[in-house]
Amino acid sequence: MIAASELIINEDGSIFHLHLRPEQLAHKVILVGDPGRVSTIAAHFDSQETEVESREFHTITGSYRGKRISVVSTGIGCDNIDIVLTELDALVNIDFNTREVKQTLTQLEIVRLGTCGGLQDYTPVGTFIASQKSIGFDGLLNFYAYRDRVCDLDMEDDFLHYMRWKQPLCLPYVIDADPSLLDRIAQEDMVRGITIACNGFYGPQGRRLRLPLADPEQNSKVEEYEYQGLRITNYEMESSAVAGMSAMLGHKAMTCCMVVAGRRTGEADTSYKNTIDTLIIKVLDRI
Repeated sequence: MIAASELIINEDGSIFHLHLRPEQLAHKVILVGDPGRVSTIAAHFDSQETEVESREFHTITGSYRGKRISVVSTGIGCDNIDIVLTELDALVNIDFNTREVKQTLTQLEIVRLGTCGGLQDYTPVGTFIASQKSIGFDGLLNFYAYRDRVCDLDMEDDFLHYMRWKQPLCLPYVIDADPSLLDRIAQEDMVRGITIACNGFYGPQGRRLRLPLADPEQNSKVEEYEYQGLRITNYEMESSAVAGMSAMLGHKAMTCCMVVAGRRTGEADTSYKNTIDTLIIKVLDRI
C-alpha cells in the first residue's frame, strides 16, 4: 500500500499535480510544453470530453478520427517531466482505492511534440526532427535505481570522454526512443538524430549573454560529435526524461520537434506558432 504522502490524491479523486482522474486519461498521449498549445492541438479533435487546468498542466482528452487521445502540457524542463510521467503512469497502473500497484501493466503511447534549436547545416529552421537517441544533461534518471537497464552505457562513456566532461556537471545519460513508435511517427519525412535535453535554455545550451560559460567550446564539440553514424541534431529540454521515465515504467515514448532556432546560422523564427500545425497534423494522424 502506497502511503498518502507518496501518492497524493486530491479530494475529488484526482492526482495531485495534473488534477486528472483515471477515467479522464486516454492511452495515447501527446505532451507539449506550452499550455496554450493544448487547445491548438485539441482544436483538430472531432469531439472533446475532458478539459482540466492546474498550474502549467493543461489537459484535453477527446477523439480524433476514432482515436481517443489526451493532450497534456508539461511546462518547461525535465523536472516537470518527472512529475507528469510519474502521475500519468499512476493514473493507469495504480488502484486509487486500494493504493496498490495493479497486477497487469497498462502501457501508454507517449509522443512529445515541441520546438528545438537545430545544430547541423541539414537541420535549418522549419525542419522536423525525431529524437532517435536523447542525451540528458539534467541528471534526472540518475536518481532512479533501474536507469542502467534502459540507458546506452557505452555511448555515455564515449560522450563523456569526447566532451572532456567537467566533474561538477551532472553526469549525462543516454536513452533511446521506442523503436516501433519512432518508426510510426517519424516515417520518412523527419530527420532522425541525437537530441540533447538540457537543464536550462541559456548556459546549458551554450548561449552566452552576460555570464561566461564553463565550456565555451561546448557547442562546437557537440556539433562535431558522431556515434554509430548518428549526429547530434538539436537541443531541447525534455526528450531524455520523456524517453527515460517511459522506458523504466514500461511505456512507449518518443519526441519530435520543429526547429525554430538555427544555432549555426544564428537565425530564429518567432512566428513558428503559425507553421507548427503541419507537425501537429502528422502526429495526430500517426499516433
